[in-house]
Amino acid sequence: MDPSNSPLFSPLAAGALRLPNRIVMAPMTRSRADDEGNVGALTAQYYEQRAGAGMMISEGIYPEPMGKGYVRTPGLAEAGHVVAWRRVTDAVHAAGGRIVAQLMHAGRISDPSLLPGHATPVAPSAIRPQGVTYTDDGLKPHATPRALTVPEIRMIVDNFAHAAQRAVDAGFDAVELHAGSGYLPMQFLSTRTNVRSDAYGGSALNRSRFVIEVLEAIAGAIGSARTGLKITPEKRFNDIDDADWLDTYTTLLAAIRPLQLAFLESAPEANAALYHARLRPLFDGAYFAGAGFDRARAEAALCDGSADAVVFGQLFIANPDLPRRFALNAPLAQADRATLYAGGARGYVDYPTLDALAAQAATESAE
Repeated sequence: MDPSNSPLFSPLAAGALRLPNRIVMAPMTRSRADDEGNVGALTAQYYEQRAGAGMMISEGIYPEPMGKGYVRTPGLAEAGHVVAWRRVTDAVHAAGGRIVAQLMHAGRISDPSLLPGHATPVAPSAIRPQGVTYTDDGLKPHATPRALTVPEIRMIVDNFAHAAQRAVDAGFDAVELHAGSGYLPMQFLSTRTNVRSDAYGGSALNRSRFVIEVLEAIAGAIGSARTGLKITPEKRFNDIDDADWLDTYTTLLAAIRPLQLAFLESAPEANAALYHARLRPLFDGAYFAGAGFDRARAEAALCDGSADAVVFGQLFIANPDLPRRFALNAPLAQADRATLYAGGARGYVDYPTLDALAAQAATESAE
């Protein structure tokens, strides 16, 4: 398809956001924060380099200290985090970009060494996940989590709202709740991880209650026009599963429809066509399709109406100017997986743009 006619480059409204194109950068863990959850100059450079995206969704950010699940992940749990993130958002906005904060509470996918006072990780039910946590002391088997009480659930809901307000104070354009990948909101949604018998367990609607309440709290704090949601149906990452995935997610979307959220990032791990066909009609905001897209499949999804925008992950890591490369049909670089979480500049801010490659070639030919 001629780039000048590609639907990837048409503008899009998503709530309060105005996207210049429909190429969205996925939230991706990069593990470059310090031990206190503060991001630095490298993170500002990383996002600034990719500001040509229609919208960028940040790496997962913990909304409260008990939500941290990995080493060197960033937070929005205190005032210092706001100051740190403000340097990032200022750099992105100066480059003409838009950036959304993804709030991610890991729940049971954590380790006491990462939590305040070496606390036990929390979850809807005390079911230990299979797998390990990566720590600076090596891989550790997941601990058995502690089941949350109802007052604790309400406190976490409030903490999401406070973190959303901090995100806006830090200059983010919107907030996305991460309700996928086996983290706390998905732990409430899924039958394998939620065996509660109270108002937060049992039926699909009850299992959706935590996500609904968090979204209501975030929207109440910053407005529904700046609130989005990520879901990952049939993604069994972090030892998650569900007895009836489709029922769970159609129930959830029907329940949150009155909130009129800005956008939904829907990234099914399997049966993607089925989920997009069944879920999109239940959502009135901008529908972002994710997982496994290349340019051709993205254009097809936009043309057939199955998505309003498409989310790209690792292509954005290795190609900071991905929209320009798509527009020019330029070759795409591949990410070095060994450096995804390695820390430092290598594999983070050192992937060259097309302009940098051209300048390097010109210098080499002149020598």
